[in-house]
Amino acid sequence: MRRAESKIVKREWLRSKLAEHKKHAQRIVFANGCFDTLHVGHIRYLEGASREGEILVVGVNADSSVCDLKGPGRPILDENARALLVAALRPVDYVILFSEPSVESLLEDLRPDVHAKGTDYTAETVPERATAKRLGIKVAIVGDPKDHSTRDLLASVRKAPHV
Repeated sequence: MRRAESKIVKREWLRSKLAEHKKHAQRIVFANGCFDTLHVGHIRYLEGASREGEILVVGVNADSSVCDLKGPGRPILDENARALLVAALRPVDYVILFSEPSVESLLEDLRPDVHAKGTDYTAETVPERATAKRLGIKVAIVGDPKDHSTRDLLASVRKAPHV
């Protein structure tokens, strides 16, 4: 089994590696997220994404984009720790950090077969749906119902009585 650190790769290297996988008719799936404090919803999302193909690539938001998306005090864990946690998961083949506000440029560069999004989206609300459609990338909504989040987890920790 590969070490988790070896799964965290740079964009240029990944682009050429995915071309090799495609030559072997392996279906490439791309998923993304902040993964700030890993929880069961993340696991179910990534397991669902992995069922859409043979190779799972996960884009992890860099610290700067997590702060922009989630607000002050976030991320809890730095980008390297979050990338390593995601890379340690069995369904994940490659992890790439990105700082852009959306994954449209990654879809352009990597050209996966499937763009997997969590159940907090519908086919109509996926931000990158137009880019995916133009590139011929299938959008798949995967994972369990969105009834847990890092935001809710942090709120419950903050409310807990201090001993």
